[in-house]
Amino acid sequence: MKKRTLALVMAAVMGLTTACSGGGQTQQSAAAPAKETEKADAGVSGEAVTIKIANYALLEAGYDEFWGNVKTGFEEKYPDVTIEWVTAPYGEILNQVINMAGGGDKVDCIFSEMIWIPALVDAGLAAPMEEILDADFLNDYYPNILEAHSVDGQVYGAPLYVSPFVLFYNKDLLEQAGLDPNAPPKTYEELLEIAPKLAELKTADGNQVYPFGQPTASVIVIGSSLQAFAQNFGGTVFDSDGTFNVDNQGFKEAMEMLQKLDELGYNPQNCKPKDLRNLFALGQLAMYYDNTWGFNGAKSINPEVADFAATALPLSGGQGKGDTTLQSHCFVAVNNGPEKAEAVKNFIQYVVSPEILNDYIANIAPAYPAKSAMESMEAVTGSEFLKGGQDAVGKAVPVYQFPTLSDFNLELCALGQAVTVGKEPVEDAIENFKGAVQPLLP
Repeated sequence: MKKRTLALVMAAVMGLTTACSGGGQTQQSAAAPAKETEKADAGVSGEAVTIKIANYALLEAGYDEFWGNVKTGFEEKYPDVTIEWVTAPYGEILNQVINMAGGGDKVDCIFSEMIWIPALVDAGLAAPMEEILDADFLNDYYPNILEAHSVDGQVYGAPLYVSPFVLFYNKDLLEQAGLDPNAPPKTYEELLEIAPKLAELKTADGNQVYPFGQPTASVIVIGSSLQAFAQNFGGTVFDSDGTFNVDNQGFKEAMEMLQKLDELGYNPQNCKPKDLRNLFALGQLAMYYDNTWGFNGAKSINPEVADFAATALPLSGGQGKGDTTLQSHCFVAVNNGPEKAEAVKNFIQYVVSPEILNDYIANIAPAYPAKSAMESMEAVTGSEFLKGGQDAVGKAVPVYQFPTLSDFNLELCALGQAVTVGKEPVEDAIENFKGAVQPLLP
């Protein structure tokens, strides 16, 4: 059977995620200290255990303190377990984990993107979560969120939280351009109408302001962002039965819009999400697409982001309705025997808890809850930052995942670059893309 998972967003989340993260707070999150009475042995036999956890976030500003506190708090609660971090930059960690395993050195757990799950399953590293987690903990996840982290009906990921791609915008720049800061555009037509006013703006030191940002650089997650961009126009990459299909008007219109924004100088070329976050933080980008946790990257550059940043629903284009796609940060477990599996279970269940994630979601990574236990967290019920984009959760559409998705997404990035940097005609670029991905299709 082809290994793929259908990333679904359930209607139930709509009613359960009506509040958003409090982006206005700036203090760093800290893991809740364990009470003496809560200490427990993590190993089956009580022997000392060291677990290797791959985590790229340790190298990213604003996340390192949280994960350091997680290690301290977890090891206090489980004194027989030691966490050994394995880290590499975001774009390298997946290959590092797979290459280490090929050399006989398997990590025990990975802090992963949802889109990495098929590759980890295909590499024989991901353990079914029913083998790792307590049944009541696993079943507390919303059913369709579990479906989103499944391959062939088997759950392989335990998400900390979820996020669709939403529109970040700078209220101050809209106001400077004579626009209503509380009424961002809703369609690409409206964007093109207001973009000239935004493009006339300059920062205090004379730098250009870009009206809009859609990343196109060669990064795996950007392929998913471009899929979301196509969905804005009603475009498809795969049909509902998993058949590859970009021969549709919505997909073509999305690539045409991407090219038009580039030709007009409205969208900075060949950017990664971190590049757009930097421009946004420095007041050089009026609006852009990002996952909600991108807020921390921008705020770590300029704390004033908390004062001017807001979110809105993705824009709609053509016959589309502004649909988008879903992403998550999740844990993937590697079953290296009962001692380590027990320790990994306790680690995942320790982190994915309101006590640990409340401050994280409020102050570091604004996001929507993935399980019932998170519904009443203050970070969810009392937050403001995501209100404008909260309905995007219900507009996230199914996305097929398969073992070669990472390579497929990089080819999609190459398409985005072809119609922007390369100035290729859209129809020719799409035909070249179709040929390039044939060996990668499930």
